[in-house]
Amino acid sequence: MIRAIRRLGLVFGLLAMALCINLTFQQFVLARSINAQPGNQRTVLAEYQRERGPILVGTKPVARSVPTPKSQYKFLRTYSDGVLYAPVTGFYSSLYGSTGLERTENEILSGNDSRLFVDRIEQLIAGRVPEGGAVQTTILASAQRRAAEGLGTQVGSVTAIDPKTGAILALAQSPSFDPNGLATHDAAAQQDYYESLSAAPNKPLLNRPLVQTIPPGSTFKLVTSAAALENGYEPTSVLPGPAAYQLPGSTRMLNNWSNAPCGPNNRTTLANALAISCNSAFAYLGNELGADTLRAQAEKFGFDSSFDVPMTAATSRFPEDPDPAQTAMSAIGQFDVAATSLQMAQVTASVANKGVTMYPYLVNQVLAPDLTVLSQTQPKEFERAMSEANAGKLMGMMVQVVNSGTGSNAQIPGVNVAGKTGTAETGGGRPNIAWFVAAAPAEDPQVAVAVAVENAGAAEVSGNAIAAPIARSVIEAVLQR
Repeated sequence: MIRAIRRLGLVFGLLAMALCINLTFQQFVLARSINAQPGNQRTVLAEYQRERGPILVGTKPVARSVPTPKSQYKFLRTYSDGVLYAPVTGFYSSLYGSTGLERTENEILSGNDSRLFVDRIEQLIAGRVPEGGAVQTTILASAQRRAAEGLGTQVGSVTAIDPKTGAILALAQSPSFDPNGLATHDAAAQQDYYESLSAAPNKPLLNRPLVQTIPPGSTFKLVTSAAALENGYEPTSVLPGPAAYQLPGSTRMLNNWSNAPCGPNNRTTLANALAISCNSAFAYLGNELGADTLRAQAEKFGFDSSFDVPMTAATSRFPEDPDPAQTAMSAIGQFDVAATSLQMAQVTASVANKGVTMYPYLVNQVLAPDLTVLSQTQPKEFERAMSEANAGKLMGMMVQVVNSGTGSNAQIPGVNVAGKTGTAETGGGRPNIAWFVAAAPAEDPQVAVAVAVENAGAAEVSGNAIAAPIARSVIEAVLQR
């Protein structure tokens, strides 16, 4: 009997020990992840008891909280110009959690950041409800609005960057969504709106500038040109430019968009090949350089790397082991090359920044509730993509694209604009993508912009006709600030 009681006591002791271990694990190890789970009503209600800090564009709050004393949620998150800034702010929802800066900067916005500890103590002593801090973005309001207006109802994205710092000046998409519809305290209305957004064919909840990877088409010829210049070619180097290029090891012919040779006697210079977007010359050049050289150059611009801006951007990619025919197609931004508009803005910004690629960032300052500065983002170099001399040569070639080549619709009186058009095939019966990338002024670039229009609704998709005017408008907004 005594032995049985001892065994029973041992079992209960082990169960008690297991319970203690589980409670300790839940309280100390899993507590943060449990609290961060979307829909955790205890955490949600606690956060809604205090005023969440604003997200600022310049000094204007584009996301802020307003009191709702008659609700169990004491504050309602509201968004001015919600559709315009949704790719930046994301949403803050009692049912679906948060996205965008609302998610990545939640600690400071909710007031839980350790840097606000003293501020919380002072507020409690003064008998005031603790408040969250503020996040000031790098977005330039006029550039953001021009980008969104330029896209209109077309499906696509626009990213603009300060080449010298990596600060993101515009991050726009179409279609977008209204975060107010997900911030409402009406749970049924919130659910209906979320389900309609989730079911929409063009994915308005997708952060297109950061996440949508698509073929960059001829804008990738900037990468191929950079690789060529870094490996001994000059803008005046002569390349074959027949009307069509025989893909190595294949019966397929790669045609020029004009179906014509790129110069007299089927010859052209590297500079002219870029200006008129000569497929045959760049396919040939891609095979001469080789896939490894192209990949190494792309990676110096940021391909195959992930960037947190602080939202995590999708990784743009160059194919791992293409054969010669695939290498030729990759050199013109086709086959399995895929990039976000952020990535192609980075490529353009790198060339404009004398060959140096900067880390992109979206948060300028983090502020306490009284708007004192807690932190200021410092620009950071990612890698030198090309020499300063070769970057200058490529900028000159890009100016030729706009002044006398395929990018004429990006011309701005009195301003030298450097650019590159692109039309990317997507296959599967899907429409082509119209691209345009640009930087200006060419002598001292203040902005680099990438425009990708995925479904322009036009019979003939042209980067110059569809995307270049949007880029020009964004550039004008930045230069007029």
